[in-house]
Amino acid sequence: MRRSDLVQTPAKGSTPRTTQIVFGERQHLLRVLDSLETTAVPQVRLNQERRVIEELIHERTRELNHINSSWDEKVGLVLNADSKSEMLDKLEREAPETDFYLLRLISEHPKVSSKTLSRLAKHPYAAIRENVARHPNADATTLAWLAKDRSQPLWYLVAFNPNTPAVLRRKLQDRLRKLGQSTSSK
Repeated sequence: MRRSDLVQTPAKGSTPRTTQIVFGERQHLLRVLDSLETTAVPQVRLNQERRVIEELIHERTRELNHINSSWDEKVGLVLNADSKSEMLDKLEREAPETDFYLLRLISEHPKVSSKTLSRLAKHPYAAIRENVARHPNADATTLAWLAKDRSQPLWYLVAFNPNTPAVLRRKLQDRLRKLGQSTSSK
């Protein structure tokens, strides 16, 4: 997991329930269910715990569908390598901002268009912006915009993207060399 996958919380209880979080919970519950079913426990206890865990899994699925209807089907479409850029663009435009997981998958897809990546470059979730900064379909305008963000290490990723204009790439790589020299002299 990347550091940017961790949602920073300003105060207890204020973490938004994004799909990234809910999907992670559901996956964890599925692993717990797998573990339970391969463990020697009395049948009555197994049945009781299985019902509880399955209900929690179903609740997470309902929550995902509440955030973005037919969530699993949409994720399946994005995970398909044959998906067309037009379909990815439509899914991105229709997705709520809190669907971090789906939008992150779209930002990683090899067929996502530069137009879609340009919109995703403005998303509040850092992992999505990082994917855009390293994506080979990102256009020069989007990469130049991302390189201006000093609050994130996006300029580092932009420095190595082949679509970054040569002048900007040299400037960013010079910044990287200077950073390396200043840390090695300490």
